[in-house]
Amino acid sequence: MAINNVGNTGHKPQLESQKLNQQQAQAAASEQKAQSQAAASAPKQDSVSLTQSAQQISQVQKKGSDAPVNSEKVEKLKKAIQNGEYKVNPEVLASKIAKSESEIFGLAKG
Repeated sequence: MAINNVGNTGHKPQLESQKLNQQQAQAAASEQKAQSQAAASAPKQDSVSLTQSAQQISQVQKKGSDAPVNSEKVEKLKKAIQNGEYKVNPEVLASKIAKSESEIFGLAKG
């Protein structure tokens, strides 16, 4: 019985090409898997959105912190409070609170 094609290298390039293609496909699949795992483990980013009222309050707070301070007047008031000499007029205080709220929330003065 004769054996044909012994030592015939005609099929080797085709086999090597198939093997190379298979290795490339496996490498691409493992790279894609690694990328998907990296994307899954990446931290999610949070986001915050403020309501219009919250934005207005934030603006008022910023304006308040940017306002100039009369430190001499502040010291006088501190001393008057500590000595028990500072008296609050409830009518004037209530009026100023109402005025402030209407400015903040845009309400018409009634």
